[in-house]
Amino acid sequence: MISNAPGPTLLGFDVIFVGTMLAGVAAFAMILAIYAAVTVKDPMAKRVKALGARREELKAGVVKANARKRASLVRRSDSTDKVKETLANLKVLQQSQLEVIQQKLAWAGYRNKELAVYIIGARAIVPVVMGILAFVFIYALNAFPEWGDMKRLFALSAAVGLGYKAPEIYLKNKAGKRTDAIRKGLPDALDLLVICAEAGLTVDAAFNRVAKELGRAYPELGDEFALTAIELSFLNERKMAFNNLAYRCNLDAVKGVVTTMIQTERYGTPLASALRVLSAEFRNERMMRAEEKAARLPAIMTVPLILFILPTLFIVILGPAACSIGDAFSGGGPGK
Repeated sequence: MISNAPGPTLLGFDVIFVGTMLAGVAAFAMILAIYAAVTVKDPMAKRVKALGARREELKAGVVKANARKRASLVRRSDSTDKVKETLANLKVLQQSQLEVIQQKLAWAGYRNKELAVYIIGARAIVPVVMGILAFVFIYALNAFPEWGDMKRLFALSAAVGLGYKAPEIYLKNKAGKRTDAIRKGLPDALDLLVICAEAGLTVDAAFNRVAKELGRAYPELGDEFALTAIELSFLNERKMAFNNLAYRCNLDAVKGVVTTMIQTERYGTPLASALRVLSAEFRNERMMRAEEKAARLPAIMTVPLILFILPTLFIVILGPAACSIGDAFSGGGPGK
């Protein structure tokens, strides 16, 4: 005969049900981890294609001396011109604002500067759209009848403000992740540059070699070094290629490397010794950041320890005893 008696409870929760739910969540997380490990894509395929297009563009810009053909390389699309004309008529497009957005796009890894016009247009249109949707949802449909006038007005203002700041927040988040990835791989890249310089390679060949070696471990840094090698090969002034590298990376360490490279090009100082000093400095800085994070770890782990780890330990240790005590008080002991 099958018993329909409820399972043991702890603090009002069914222990078997909670354990089953936790086991299901763990199994789902394991499936996601296996899927993420199996479906790893090569991050360099798309980057290599973009760099090849950049190489062909630079090559065409150097070979073609005709002004008309040069203008065909930098012409804008019709849609971009229409958006720019519309924003200019609305008095919301300024050159300084356009340059700031282009700088943020470069930090986030977007090469096309024409996207800055769309970002400014989205910042003008998205708040209006989100404001209309919030007004219809809150006032017209009366989705939250229990809300007062102040709360509804605050929700409408929050929707408009979020629509205005959403493009910049996205660019800032992506630029921050890309900057962290470049910062992690820069000391290793400088070590490889030192080895290449001591081996007798030229600067553009050294950058190209480092990009190939670090492309899979640090795809963002490999992308930047490969593009710098291409620009060193085709641009008339090598200083321009180094300045473009500093422009695309929001990192003081990269600017220091660029300054060192420009000075060695100008004054003929040994490149390997200067890069070795910079590499040692960046490694010490990375070690100091790691030690700082390790020192903050006990304070950061206090809240997860109290909320998640200690309750689990209490359930595992005191759960069987609580179940036995509950059975004893209910009269359903093992002797009956």
